[in-house]
Amino acid sequence: MNTVGFLFPGQGAQFVGMGRDLYDHFPAAKAIFDRADAVLGYSLSRICFEGPEEELTRTLNAQPAIYAMSLAALAVLREKFPGIKPVFAAGLSLGEWTALAAAAALPWEEGLKLVQVRAQAMEAAAQKNPGTMASALGLSLDLCRQAAQEAGCEIANLNTPDQTVFSGTVESIDRVIPLAEAKGAKKVIPLKVGGAFHSSLMKDARETLARALQPAAFKTPDCTFVPNATAQPVSDPAEIKDLLARQVTSSVCWVETMEAAGKSGAVLYLEIGPNKVLKGLARKCGLQAPVEPCGTKEDLEKLTTTLG
Repeated sequence: MNTVGFLFPGQGAQFVGMGRDLYDHFPAAKAIFDRADAVLGYSLSRICFEGPEEELTRTLNAQPAIYAMSLAALAVLREKFPGIKPVFAAGLSLGEWTALAAAAALPWEEGLKLVQVRAQAMEAAAQKNPGTMASALGLSLDLCRQAAQEAGCEIANLNTPDQTVFSGTVESIDRVIPLAEAKGAKKVIPLKVGGAFHSSLMKDARETLARALQPAAFKTPDCTFVPNATAQPVSDPAEIKDLLARQVTSSVCWVETMEAAGKSGAVLYLEIGPNKVLKGLARKCGLQAPVEPCGTKEDLEKLTTTLG
């Protein structure tokens, strides 16, 4: 079990009811949710389990909810398989924080408080500088960059070689959609998001988060950790803190992160958290090692056979 990698999902993976089966069947998961409620001072678990969807989808709630739910799944995984230790950890956007907690780079409760700061700051930045995002399918990165430059928006996510996400003002996203289609995109899909994430419109959030990170007690990760902003392994705590702040306004380099994952030596990856988004992205990025979901009681029971 020393050749396993951990992957953690980001905002957008949430769904009403996530984590409820873990909470009901595993004391380790219940302890995480109950402690998260106490740390935050409100019932995050209720929002996860009961919604409503509009409340869970809000950046303010979605980020700490996904973080806590992913850590609840991780707690159950470690209880069922005490010897499990990853050789590699990474997460998509918000998931980067969960990866660092899993790699013992920061106490998970301190991470939760910082994720709350991040979520509040990003929601505030989105209200101050309104924007949105759109996903282009079937268009090369170079052509996406050309379209973004012409439209006045930015590249937010490099999810797969043929899936790139634009971010910017509503006007710039309205302009980039026909531009990308004219350049050969199979489809450009407007995304239902609360702001122009991973763009310069999040500058205020980056600055707020950077200040909050200064006193945080980070440690060297106990496995290979690859951040979104550079897709290069990093272990220095000061550099990690800088990259966490930078990530709010920079592109998520997930294609290159999956390339790094392919070189890590892991023969199996576990997608720890809600939904199964990363499994599909990994396949499209050419990751040879299988990715198994780890977010429900059923998933964890199947892993008993896989990891047995």
